[in-house]
Amino acid sequence: MSPPIPSSHSHTPLASQPVTHYENFPVASLLCPPRLRPVISAIYHFARTADDLADEGQVDSATRLADLQAYRAELLAVVGGHVASGRWAGVFTPLQHMVQVHQLPVHLLTDLLDAFEQDVRYTSEQRRYTDDTELLDYCRRSANPIGRLLLHLYGVTDALSQQQSDHICSALQLINFWQDVSVDAQRGRWYITQTSMDHFGLTDADFLPSSRGDKAALLIAKNVRFARAMMQKGAELPLKLPGRAGWELRLVVQGGLRILDKIEAMGCTTWRQRPKLGVWDVPVLIWRAIWMR
Repeated sequence: MSPPIPSSHSHTPLASQPVTHYENFPVASLLCPPRLRPVISAIYHFARTADDLADEGQVDSATRLADLQAYRAELLAVVGGHVASGRWAGVFTPLQHMVQVHQLPVHLLTDLLDAFEQDVRYTSEQRRYTDDTELLDYCRRSANPIGRLLLHLYGVTDALSQQQSDHICSALQLINFWQDVSVDAQRGRWYITQTSMDHFGLTDADFLPSSRGDKAALLIAKNVRFARAMMQKGAELPLKLPGRAGWELRLVVQGGLRILDKIEAMGCTTWRQRPKLGVWDVPVLIWRAIWMR
């Protein structure tokens, strides 16, 4: 297991990958079984490239959506047995082979593309998520597919494990949201729901870097508690997975919980500053992973 591949606001990698974006959670390359590194690498580069199409560079939303549609068409073509074309051959040639060898569920890959496209549309239209139900539906497509793909690779197919994986992946996605408020607000991305804004009587101005309002911190604190509770719902999964997979997922879970600790330690004012993990957090993560029960 590993953290979810990011949608275009987040930078959380699969294990054993070269790091080109800021990473929050442990990149447990030594814990990834060597036999799975090629397929995990193929999935990572598929999602990372789609993420960049949705987020990087100075292009308009229409171009981003057109590129993502072309990218989807290429995925469906290579899955159908066609040779990868030139533009993304470096992504789709290895992915095509890995889909065949490991019988990867293709609908999980297209779910990721759905989420990337949704990010582009919501940002360009300045749309907000209405409530937690709508936001979690986004997490279902932007984060949960990665956990399910990895369970598939480890041969874990029971419903309870998949549900626990969904809890972990959605929690990680939510943690990114509340960690990245200062970054997302500047880019016109709002993962704070309209229902939450209305409940606390907040406006966009309350999340400007200069804002000192207490109500915004109360909103972030509420969301942090929700993300922590969701993570704890899935926390039994790494204890069930054997060997390297279980230990890697322990570190992933503890990395997410450690970010929540840091958010709370700064008074939940993440619209002013973005907390992150550092080298001194590593011993804490390892210690907590060892003592997970």
